Amino acid sequence: MDAPRKFEKPPARPSPQPPEGCLAVAIRVPVRIVVLVLVVPVRLVWDGLVVGGRFLYRTVLRPVGRAVFVWPWVALWRYGVVPLAKALAWLTHLLVLVPLVWLYRYLLTPLGHGLAWSARRIGSGLAWVYTRVLTPVGHACAWVAGGVAAGVAWVVGGLAAGVAWLGRYLLVLPAGWLYAWILTPIGHAVAWCGRGLLWLLSVIGTGIGVALYWAARILLVLPAVALWRWVLTPVGRVLVVVGREVRDALGHAWRIAGHISLAVGRALGTLFRWIFVEPVSWVYRTVLTPVGHVVRDLVLRPVAEAARAVGRVTRQVLTAARESARQARADFRRMVFGEPRQPEPVELREPMGDETRTLGRSTTVLTKD
Repeated sequence: MDAPRKFEKPPARPSPQPPEGCLAVAIRVPVRIVVLVLVVPVRLVWDGLVVGGRFLYRTVLRPVGRAVFVWPWVALWRYGVVPLAKALAWLTHLLVLVPLVWLYRYLLTPLGHGLAWSARRIGSGLAWVYTRVLTPVGHACAWVAGGVAAGVAWVVGGLAAGVAWLGRYLLVLPAGWLYAWILTPIGHAVAWCGRGLLWLLSVIGTGIGVALYWAARILLVLPAVALWRWVLTPVGRVLVVVGREVRDALGHAWRIAGHISLAVGRALGTLFRWIFVEPVSWVYRTVLTPVGHVVRDLVLRPVAEAARAVGRVTRQVLTAARESARQARADFRRMVFGEPRQPEPVELREPMGDETRTLGRSTTVLTKD
């Protein structure tokens, strides 16, 4: 049996293109011809400028930019800012941090300990004063103030009760009667008049609004709708078709001009290779390379060998001259100052014979006279 096939999704069908009108078909070919004639020179000039710009950027602008803008800043950072920052850091450490550490360690810390000890002593004294003096005095003052406050509260309560009774019968009751029997009827009458006035104004405003609406609809909206429907919409559709065709023609012409520019560039490159590169390469391979090999074998190598031989002879002569000068200086020192003293050899082994160490006496070869 055949292996079960996996479910394969059918390829998506291309969406059907909307039908084109006769206007689009009629203007497409002339527009594309005119646009192609206009775009080809522009594309050729553009491709030439792009190639020249890339060559100028690789050969001139990038090296000059690095030499002018990059390397000076790198050199300034490496040989100016970094050493200056290190020097400033060293000076800051030496002139600021070290004095601050010394000041904190040998001045502020002992001073702080002294102030803390003094504060503890003063706090103990203040606590004793608070406990033994201020607390009893405060309790006495609180007892006296409580009595005075009770008396004052009793007097104030009596006065408040009298004032409340007088306010109730002299202000509250007359004000309530005035509100209930005078201000309320007057307020109802004013509200009824205001509602009637608002209804009249709303009726007048509605009539004016309806009249303005129909006037604006007849004089402005209907002419604008007719202008939009019968003039601007057809003209806009024609302009949309023309613009779309011009856009498509520009893209098509730009692609065709690119292929033409590529073909022209390849033809010019081939012509340049045939006229200049191939002859120069042939001259280099058939003329300059053999001549260079002959010059290298017959002139440069013998000259290099002779130069190396002269260098070896010169080094040997200079070595012999240095040895002669050194020997002459040594002979002159011996003639003037004599032979230098030779260091006496030191015996490191045990002495032999009578000079050997003995067990019956306390002296040794190294300690006796």
